[in-house]
Amino acid sequence: MGLSCGIVGLPNVGKSTLFNALTATAAAEAANYPFCTIEPNEGRVSVPDERLTRLAELAHSAKIIPTQLAFMDIAGLVRGAAQGEGLGNQFLAHIREVDAIIHVARCFEDSNVTHVEGSVDPVRDAAVIATELMIADLESVEKRIPALQKKAKGGELDAKEQLALLEPARESLQRGQPASVVESSLDSEKKILFHRLNLLTTKPVLYVANVGEEDAANGNALSRALEAHAQTESAPCIRIAAAIESEVSLLPDPADKKAFLDSLGLAEPGLNAIIRAGYRLLDLITFFTVGPKEARAWTLRRGSLAPQAAGVIHTDFERGFIKAEVIGYDDYVACGNEAAARDAGKLRQEGKDYVVHDGDVVHFRFNV
Repeated sequence: MGLSCGIVGLPNVGKSTLFNALTATAAAEAANYPFCTIEPNEGRVSVPDERLTRLAELAHSAKIIPTQLAFMDIAGLVRGAAQGEGLGNQFLAHIREVDAIIHVARCFEDSNVTHVEGSVDPVRDAAVIATELMIADLESVEKRIPALQKKAKGGELDAKEQLALLEPARESLQRGQPASVVESSLDSEKKILFHRLNLLTTKPVLYVANVGEEDAANGNALSRALEAHAQTESAPCIRIAAAIESEVSLLPDPADKKAFLDSLGLAEPGLNAIIRAGYRLLDLITFFTVGPKEARAWTLRRGSLAPQAAGVIHTDFERGFIKAEVIGYDDYVACGNEAAARDAGKLRQEGKDYVVHDGDVVHFRFNV
């Protein structure tokens, strides 16, 4: 689907360490100096979903294929990035390419790790990033408006529609408020148009509080301050210890991973929570195809119709869509398999207007 989450933050807050752990590689260099990352690193990560494992067990599937989510490790922004400080314009352009922002903030003290602001304050750091994104958006909007005004005077309808959205966005940004404030007041149709403007401050944000190993289970004052800040923005916030996550991701034996996490009082890797949160941030759902050969999870935008879901598997499926045979996940598990679900009347035949739900087990009928 091409959807991705960009990992951003100030330099030396643990972005690349987190990215390496997510992708279980050493693709992103992690070092203690600003702008260690210049070109963005990209990787695809399997989305953990216990439902897929359970379906595979019931169907005796030979193979399990999870769905995936793309992550991009973007170099650290600094104060003044919108004016080009620290290669800021280049980095801001990379943020513009992603669909959601994972904002990593440092919530640990360590005299051996440089902080570009001179002290550790995650709320201040979050404000620095937010300000730079707003400045960049304001500059972008102010550049677009004059040309649109000329086109609107000439009667161009599209220009008038864009102006009606950009002018309120400019006013919001001038007040020091993100463009998302304007977006939240729009109806669903105008939100689609507003989203196409691709403003940085309309991208959904997930905050990640990167703490030290000793605070991985319970957090600390710094992580709690960031969590409180996230609440004021109605944004999710997840606490992790990126260094620990990096160690865990490199352990090949699941039993060793569990033992390590248990010793730290952690139920699961924090990475799992980040991946799931990123999935929700993009407003995605998962549907499944299940059979003896494979059990597979597929990603879909919430609210999508059955033909669009078929098209995720193959464009021919969408083009020649006839119907979808659907079993809800809970019904599939309760019945034990597809045949039993069919006999129990839990298999439904749905047409082109069916909205696919999270957890649907689907078999598509098509003709091309």
